[in-house]
Amino acid sequence: MSREKFEAFVEKALSSLPSNFRKRLKNLSIMVESWPPGRDRGRLILGFYHGVPYPHRGPFYGNVTPDLIVIYQGPIESLCCSEEEVEEKVKEVVLHEIGHYFGLKEADLVRLEREISSKGRRKRSS
Repeated sequence: MSREKFEAFVEKALSSLPSNFRKRLKNLSIMVESWPPGRDRGRLILGFYHGVPYPHRGPFYGNVTPDLIVIYQGPIESLCCSEEEVEEKVKEVVLHEIGHYFGLKEADLVRLEREISSKGRRKRSS
């Protein structure tokens, strides 16, 4: 898949966020990279958040470099069999990393993702 198409999926995932969340995204840079550094360590990393989570920003937070979310195209594509699957996985990864931006811990994000996916399965089976 071209980088441009993949980046369009990232943009679409961001624009699908509720407006009250999008408005709170401040000092954040989101980029796409082909593969994570050190990818030979045996872990498949799909995305990465680096920064000061939103709830930990105090009154003196400012004049700092933007937080960074990186979405890794290669690992996501390696898990998917179609463009539709890539688009869905990109949305999942973007939401996961945005969750870290808002201060959610890994266990909380995994629980939320399970709840969301089980609700989606119930809707499809109805």
